[in-house]
Amino acid sequence: MRRSLFKSVVLLTIASMLLAACGAPAATPAPAPTSTTGTTEAPTTAAVEPTADTSAPEQLPRNETLYIGGLQWQPPVNFNPLNSNPDWPGMSGHMPTYEALFAYNLLTGELDPLLAKELTMPDETTMVVTLQDGTKWQDGKDLTTDDVIYTFGLAKTQPDINYNTFFDYVTEVTATGDRTIEFKLNEEQLNPGFVKDFLMGTRILPKHIWEPRENEAGDKLSQVIDTEPVGSGPYKLLNFAPERIALQRDDNYWGKEAFGLPGPKYLVHPIFKTNDAGNLAFQNGDVDLMQQFTPQIWKMWEEKNLPVGTWYKEAPYYIPGSIPMLIVNTTKPGLDNPMVRRALAYSINYPLIAETAMSEYSVPANSSVILPVGGEEAVFNEENVKANGWTYDPAKAKEILENELKATKGSDGVYVLPDGTRLGPWSARTPKGWTDWQTAINIVVQSANEVGFELTEDYPEAPVVTSKIQNGDFDLNLWYISGAGPASPWKRFRDMLDDRGVAEVGQRANWNYGRFKDPAVPALLDEAGKAGNPTDAQEAYDQLDKIFMDNAPGIPLMYRPFEFYEFNETHWTGFPTSENPSAPPTFQFGGVQIFYQLKPK
Repeated sequence: MRRSLFKSVVLLTIASMLLAACGAPAATPAPAPTSTTGTTEAPTTAAVEPTADTSAPEQLPRNETLYIGGLQWQPPVNFNPLNSNPDWPGMSGHMPTYEALFAYNLLTGELDPLLAKELTMPDETTMVVTLQDGTKWQDGKDLTTDDVIYTFGLAKTQPDINYNTFFDYVTEVTATGDRTIEFKLNEEQLNPGFVKDFLMGTRILPKHIWEPRENEAGDKLSQVIDTEPVGSGPYKLLNFAPERIALQRDDNYWGKEAFGLPGPKYLVHPIFKTNDAGNLAFQNGDVDLMQQFTPQIWKMWEEKNLPVGTWYKEAPYYIPGSIPMLIVNTTKPGLDNPMVRRALAYSINYPLIAETAMSEYSVPANSSVILPVGGEEAVFNEENVKANGWTYDPAKAKEILENELKATKGSDGVYVLPDGTRLGPWSARTPKGWTDWQTAINIVVQSANEVGFELTEDYPEAPVVTSKIQNGDFDLNLWYISGAGPASPWKRFRDMLDDRGVAEVGQRANWNYGRFKDPAVPALLDEAGKAGNPTDAQEAYDQLDKIFMDNAPGIPLMYRPFEFYEFNETHWTGFPTSENPSAPPTFQFGGVQIFYQLKPK
């Protein structure tokens, strides 16, 4: 069973998970992957010098403190949720402190109540959201419809925030009562699935705090340094240091009546330099809950008899929900040629990536932007992939280069196009410390070089990678695009193909980092977006997938869980599993349901 990935055990749980139309708010890539930067693994007891709560104890009791890992990969400096690279819990989709209107349920594919208790659609162009009773900010002030309207209104004034395209899809947001807000959808760009994506991905901000900041910062609100976040969620920032971030439960949380209070009084996120350091801390029981790649995790319980678990007891262990992509900079000489990109795609050893980089948690990736399992399986067109896609085939790569492109090998073994363009040197980049992704990059480089490209490995720090890919300063970059959510697979196609609203090279883009352009894409995307469910958009998705495969602006390298979900029950129990699905196995977009189930051992 372990080696049979994506079998019936997956389909039973996620058949309804991936809906018609994902990921982070407003067409940014899904949240960054698994590794972290920082210092050492989590101690059993953390010494703290409180900055957010002077009444906190000097030592956090272990039976009240949940240690989590795999979310933060750099020393914390800024918790501004509008920033392009904020620290946890300000990062995209995370809601212990800043909450959205709704939570995304990875298991059902539905929106669950959070700040809002209800969403209705009286007609196809109107959404009405009703707020929960008694919503408040952590400073005790009421959270009202004014805060909601202010937060979404920032999309008009703040060009750098990650939901700045909101008003491409919504024409007006108004209060229609003390607790109700009406969203009028854009009839000319109708996309209800994507609007739901905004509702579950946009964290609501306190107007009384952020409006004065906006008055000072102008349209640069995303650059404001926020080290004292005030949200509406059940956890407040306690303190932070280069080694870790600590949150403390707000026992005055407005949602106490609606949801109760989470089990742990404190959440502490140690910051590690590498996956290996995080994995060791997790294995030792110094991290309780983790979202981090762990090779052959089944050995922890099968061979070492550790109290460790994942969502499934058998392969694939995790719920699949994303497609890490080798994004190609289509503006670079040589890489601007789609046939060169297709030859590169044929050269890559996908089975080896699945076996080693993904530790057999994935089958070899195919060339489609659509996940072949779950809710997206209904629109996955296998015949389209066979006719227009690629597989690992070095001979085919050489055939394209020599017979179709008329390229010739130089004395160094690297192909040169007839116009003198040499196929390299190009860097293949992913962040330092992300060991699983580095393994994938190593395979890409080795297999492509064997064919006749010249690629080199490049592993900068994660913030550097983020900045450079957004600004188009790269050749090849392994990165996330949108995962499972209300707008998949539509949003994934948008991330890869849509050039509308994408800044030129040298300026920050929030999607389509490779700056790919095709005049047929916008109309097809708009057609697919209007559909009530994915199968209504089958023809449009087929054409979009063909455009992607014909042009190869990116190369899918693996299938990956929406999140790695691993727990160690040395100190805490009650972690949800497929046998006890009391909450979705996710840190993102699902509110903080997972923490409500936990009890100290």
